[in-house]
Amino acid sequence: MKTATAQTLTKDVSTIRWLLGLAIASLFSITYILTPLYITTFIFLIVLRYPPSTFLLFGAPLLLSAAIPSRGLPWIAKYMTPMLDYFNYSEYHECTNDDLRVMMGDGKKIIIAMQPHGVVSFCSMCSWVAAPPDIREIQTAVASVLLVIPILKHVMGIFGLTSASAGAMRKKFQQESGISGCLVLYIGGIAELFRSSRSEERLYLMKRKGFIKVALREKGVDIIPVYLFGNTSVLTVLKNRTLENLSRKIQMSLTYFWGKWFLPIPRDDELLYVRGKPLGLPYIPEPTDEDVDKWHAKYCEEVTRLFNDYKEKVPAYKHKKLYID
Repeated sequence: MKTATAQTLTKDVSTIRWLLGLAIASLFSITYILTPLYITTFIFLIVLRYPPSTFLLFGAPLLLSAAIPSRGLPWIAKYMTPMLDYFNYSEYHECTNDDLRVMMGDGKKIIIAMQPHGVVSFCSMCSWVAAPPDIREIQTAVASVLLVIPILKHVMGIFGLTSASAGAMRKKFQQESGISGCLVLYIGGIAELFRSSRSEERLYLMKRKGFIKVALREKGVDIIPVYLFGNTSVLTVLKNRTLENLSRKIQMSLTYFWGKWFLPIPRDDELLYVRGKPLGLPYIPEPTDEDVDKWHAKYCEEVTRLFNDYKEKVPAYKHKKLYID
């Protein structure tokens, strides 16, 4: 692979463009926090036996969203570019987009493994906005619940979602190829969301080995680690053990988070997306625990290297250490 290619995507930003970026980014975080409240209120209206006309009128957007399947909208990315300026977004690619195209042309299927998750993954959203149209077609694997929750499934669904279950991923790798045979996967999930902090960087990774096993078992699958600098600092999460356990059980965040003005509006912290090199996984139809542990350790090493090699490019990270839980 080539030496890391830097791509700076921002410039001097006008106040209007900055405000547009704030508004676009806030749409995602505000929707993420208000949707559970909206659904809960609708349920209470039904339980309390309000007149049907009342809860049907109130719940019309909810019911309509539930009935209509979501789909990716890659064309909308051109209208979201103010987000890149708002976050002063930039990228480094050790595996370039051209490298990805060559790998896919050679029949490779790729898991682009993203960490850390953050509360709302604005860094990866920016990478989607900035990506070439073909790379933007790669789907994002998420908890199955997000594929069915009204409102959220449409707002987040613009990025092109697919199930993150092991069975769904294996089926995808076995039946599809090229762009369709690749996916973006957030390794730490909800557990990592609750480790978000502005003062330290923690990944939930030691117990996350399933993605390694899936990749080893399927022919032609490789993993490319990506580090998302700034993802854990743009929003602060309210941490509570009960809320965390419940959120992990239903695979959806049930807590409050805030950024600017103690509102669910992300801070305009600098974001940096760093894509590493492929791990070079072998094909092992029946991997042993030792096989999984070996390649999991390799993945952890690469994630740590990316953090240490690039953290000084983001001023807020220069003195941070990475902890892997």
